[in-house]
Parts: sequence; C-alpha cells; structure tokens
Amino acid sequence: MENYTYNSLTLQLEGLNLSKDSVYPVFLFFFLSYLFILVTNVGIAVLVFIDKNLHQPMYLLFCNLPFNDILGNSIMVPRLLIDVLRPPSERLISYYECLVQAFTSHMFGTTTNTVLMIMAFDRYVAICNPLRYAAIMTNKMVIKLTVSAWGVAFVLVGILLGLTVRLNRCRSMIMNPYCDNASLFKLSCESVFINNVYGLTFTVVLFTASIGSIVLTYTKITVVCLTSKNKTLNSKALKTCSTHLVVYLIMVFSGMSLIALHRFPEYADYRKLSSILFHIIPGSLNPIIYGMQSKEIRKFLSKLFEPKKILP
Repeated sequence: MENYTYNSLTLQLEGLNLSKDSVYPVFLFFFLSYLFILVTNVGIAVLVFIDKNLHQPMYLLFCNLPFNDILGNSIMVPRLLIDVLRPPSERLISYYECLVQAFTSHMFGTTTNTVLMIMAFDRYVAICNPLRYAAIMTNKMVIKLTVSAWGVAFVLVGILLGLTVRLNRCRSMIMNPYCDNASLFKLSCESVFINNVYGLTFTVVLFTASIGSIVLTYTKITVVCLTSKNKTLNSKALKTCSTHLVVYLIMVFSGMSLIALHRFPEYADYRKLSSILFHIIPGSLNPIIYGMQSKEIRKFLSKLFEPKKILP
C-alpha cells in the first residue's frame, strides 16, 4: 500500500540508478561536461562583448543561447553531481527549490526554441532583404526580439507551473534526476486533466510555431539562393544557415527523444539519462558549432593566441 505524505515541503529525488563502479565515472563525465559548458559559453559571450567587429545582430541574438545554456545547466548539473555521490535516501530537496529547478528547466527548453526562431528571422532578413537589413535589424529591433523570446517563454512556463502549484500533494518522491513539471504534478492525488491538456497544448504550439517558422524562413531563403546568381550571397547563406540549422536539429532531436521516452515507463533509466543530456548536449555543442563556423570569431581567436613578436 502506498504511503501518503500531504503537502510535504521536503521531497525526495529518485536520481540515477548507478552501480558502485559507475558512480565516479558518471560524476567525472557530468563534472567535465559542466566545466566545458561554462568555459566555452562564457568565452563566446565575452568575445562578442569585447570585440566591436562582433557587435552585429546575428551575434548579439546568438548571445542569448550561451546565457540560456549556462543558466539551464547551472540550476540542474551541480545539484545532480551532489546527488550522484549520495545514497538514494539522502537525495532530499525542498519543495521551493524543486519549483525553481522545474521552472528553470522548462525555461531552458522553451527559450532555446524562441531564440532559434528569432535567429531564423535575422537570417531571413539578411539573405532575402540584404539592402534593408541595417534598417530592419537595428539595436532597438534586436532588443525587442530578445525581450519577446524570453517574455513568451516566461509567460508560457509561468502558466505551466502555476497550474501545478495549485494542486495539493500527497506524495513526496520525484521520479526523476531533477525536478520538472510532470514530476511535480504527479505528486498530486487530485485530477491533473487540466495540467495534461495545457502541457500537451503548450508542447504542440511551441513545436508547431518553432518548426513552422524554420520551414517558412528556410524555404524563402532557399528560393532566393536558387534564383540568385550571386555566389557570395549563396556562400554566406550556406555557412550561416547550416550552422543555425544544425543547432536547431540538435535541440529538436534532444527534445523529441525526451518526450517520446516519457510515453514508455519501461525505459525509465533511458528517459532519465535523456533528460540530462537534453541540457548538456546543446550547451556543449552550440558554442563549438558557432565558434568554428564564424569567421569573425576564428579571426579573433587566432589574433589572441598567435605568438607575439619580440622586438630586438
């Protein structure tokens, strides 16, 4: 018979099921991944900030991704590292810390989608309306797009968690390595029909808008490239759009894998690992993909690390 604990302010995280031999290798993998995410994302953001050649709408909009990756992983990974070394019975978390973790986790996924959507708009204007690009993508427009990306995500996730907070809780075990909305509303013995409906609507609307905007902008970009004989334009389009598209596909594949595994309880361990990699993989690959593909960033790095000539 299941034990019930009503509205407990202390919850327990199930965490990862690891053998004794795998605890330290897993800890080391997550620790090095987190360190890599911090160093690369902070590095890219600092480069864009200090180099005036990178003060372009494309890079300013991209800076939203490093900030989002740092925030999303910093709330989740350090706590995960501590819990990996703890026995299951000691993986306790306060209800309010759990709410913050769930909010940040969903903000991470939602903001990634909205930021990539506004970046697609930037690429569309740059390639389809190059003569009007400077007039359209002003500093004011960049600020508006950035605020919109974060504002929409904040409202959508705020409603998602608000519907969960209203529920009374009769359980205290979070069946996940970290807190998310689904794990929280499953603690309730009340009807979660509204939560399921909004959660499904939220996911469908977000992915439909995201995929729709990417397909629309890239279709128009493709048409312009095919009808244009400007090799410079086509080369620029291929380079910047392929980078953006790879980042987008990594995010979609990670998100879809996690959503799909939620539907199969027998693959709980794979779902847990997938939920962690959903944060780690995009956060690790985004700065590499943009850093390696960007001529301006490569130029800056080569200047920074080239050996200085010593005058006689």
